[in-house]
Amino acid sequence: MNVVLFAHPDFLGSASMPRYTRWLADGLLRRGHTVRVWAPQPLFHAWPVHRRFKKWMGYLDQFVVFPRWVRREKARQPADTLYVFSDHALGPWVPLVASQPHVIHCHDLLAQHSALGRVPLNRPGFTGRLYQRYIRQGFTQGRRFIAISRKTEQDLRGFIGSQPVCDVVYNGVNPQFHPAPDVAAGRIELGRRLGLDLSRGFLLHVGVDVWYKNRGGVLAMVDRWRHGTPQGLPLLMIGPPPTDALVAQRLGMHAPDEVHFLSGVADEVLVGLYGTATAFLFPSIAEGFGWPIAEAMASGCPVITTDAAPMNEVAGDAGFYVPPADAAAPADEAWTAAAATVLAQVVGLSDEARRAAVEHGLSQVRRFDSDAALDRIEAIYMQTLASHARPA
Repeated sequence: MNVVLFAHPDFLGSASMPRYTRWLADGLLRRGHTVRVWAPQPLFHAWPVHRRFKKWMGYLDQFVVFPRWVRREKARQPADTLYVFSDHALGPWVPLVASQPHVIHCHDLLAQHSALGRVPLNRPGFTGRLYQRYIRQGFTQGRRFIAISRKTEQDLRGFIGSQPVCDVVYNGVNPQFHPAPDVAAGRIELGRRLGLDLSRGFLLHVGVDVWYKNRGGVLAMVDRWRHGTPQGLPLLMIGPPPTDALVAQRLGMHAPDEVHFLSGVADEVLVGLYGTATAFLFPSIAEGFGWPIAEAMASGCPVITTDAAPMNEVAGDAGFYVPPADAAAPADEAWTAAAATVLAQVVGLSDEARRAAVEHGLSQVRRFDSDAALDRIEAIYMQTLASHARPA
């Protein structure tokens, strides 16, 4: 099978989408397929201009130069080529191959909902709304989709209708995530590397700085819990540097010195943190899938997350749930009190109850096998290509 894989340009600085693209490409290559990755190159973006113009230089590379290059290269591809879009946000390029066999991967529609005014906490400006409409006009011309969750499929149907084919294939968890062989020793070693005392355990959150990750809600629930306990635990917030609002919120907490924002954490350290944390906190307002939930469970860590799709779709009955936060006021008094109660429950688990929770999580996460996901995706690709084959 000949596959052309459309990808986001590297100069956008994303981490998750390039990782997903590599996962797809490497998996297909291991299965003996030919894979070409097509992505805009930094021609204008490489010009030495002021950084406020860099975005516009990148737009020239993506939406002027790249489409011309695609039209030229497409004419050189074998007739049996399958065109794959690693993300529906690559929608502007879908019309270039809409008449050819193609598959579009869809991760979440949060930006689309925001552009349509459905998300009070995230209201993009005029140009942001235009950009999302441009993306939407492209991907709605697609005919075959793969969604990463039932929730994503449901949202996608609201844009594409019922006729295009859409399969659900859950993300596969990287096998690097696994329970720590010695939790106590792991905490000491990680504490030494990070310059922190983690010997008693710690709370963990992993997430980028976007509205739906509810990083402020994490601080609020931990602060409320800390008010009711004589001795707290360190909270490690893994992600980009905190915003001014988060810094101010931390300073107003009962025990601000217990909160640590960590950026640029190496993969092996992250794996170790998942496997030795007392609890993983993931009270997102929305997600496309919620990959960290599965990663934490695969690492033997109890997960506290939101009782709403797709978070409860991923955690199943192995998760500990906080109520869905009000999108307009995600850390109000009622939510914070309820979330702190759940946190106290998980931190206070007996050894026996904790072992049972860990085993339950490990059983749940077997649904997200990486090789099985790739097998399913490969089958969908081949079926799509076969359905477009010309009669002899």
